[in-house]
Amino acid sequence: MNFEYSAKTREMIGRVRAFMDEHVYPNEARYADELASGERWKVLPVIEELKPKARAAGLWNMFMPPSHGGKPVSEFAFEGTTLTNLEYAPLAEEMGRVSWSSEVFNCSAPDTGNMEVLMRYGTYAQQEKWLRPLMNGEIRSAFLMTEPAVASSDATNIETRIRRDGDHYVVSGRKWWSSGVGDPRCKVAIVMGKTDTSAPKHLQQSQILVPMDAPGIKVERMLNVFGYDDAPHGHAEVVLDDVRIPADSILLGEGRGFEIAQGRLGPGR
Repeated sequence: MNFEYSAKTREMIGRVRAFMDEHVYPNEARYADELASGERWKVLPVIEELKPKARAAGLWNMFMPPSHGGKPVSEFAFEGTTLTNLEYAPLAEEMGRVSWSSEVFNCSAPDTGNMEVLMRYGTYAQQEKWLRPLMNGEIRSAFLMTEPAVASSDATNIETRIRRDGDHYVVSGRKWWSSGVGDPRCKVAIVMGKTDTSAPKHLQQSQILVPMDAPGIKVERMLNVFGYDDAPHGHAEVVLDDVRIPADSILLGEGRGFEIAQGRLGPGR
């Protein structure tokens, strides 16, 4: 197997390095000053100023994988630079030299994984509602799988319930280490829960799109890691108290949640 960088990759590395040198490194002190002043959970102006520059430079959504070969869902290209993992890895290394720089390129987690889920598994309506603004860098998102009462590193071990009620689903449960929830731009969460506890082990789970302003969803607290809150994005404990969501918010259909989790978390790792 050939692990040498292609000409395309070398060219992209040079462009990312040049952008980092010109725009990111000189703004590290400004970022620290903005983060230290005022509210912890806020949008930092320096990020918003640099995002249009990265997009204009063609350094935008670089993590999005090559097309799966299906028919386009619309005239909007729901794909980024279409790099392979091998091509994208050195770009991630360059962005990783500054903890916040990946957001400038719209390549920061958990949005990266969530956008890939929507690209691969979302309906046209779901993509129009959530994927388009995510790829445009207009909103942020969260992924709610891990729970405090069970060892959810096992993706089948979920207590949250997603119950069908007419033309809605009702979501009830508690999640934590929900990254990105502290960001005021976080507008949607992909939530994993069980729709059928009597089904085979890997077919019990489903994933559903939950707007963060839906009645019944509450951010109970932001969690610290070794005393650090990771503001302005953070990691939260979230309570879902009978949150009613339209049935067309389910991803792929009932019982496909574990399958989606493998498609999201595997490449993400």
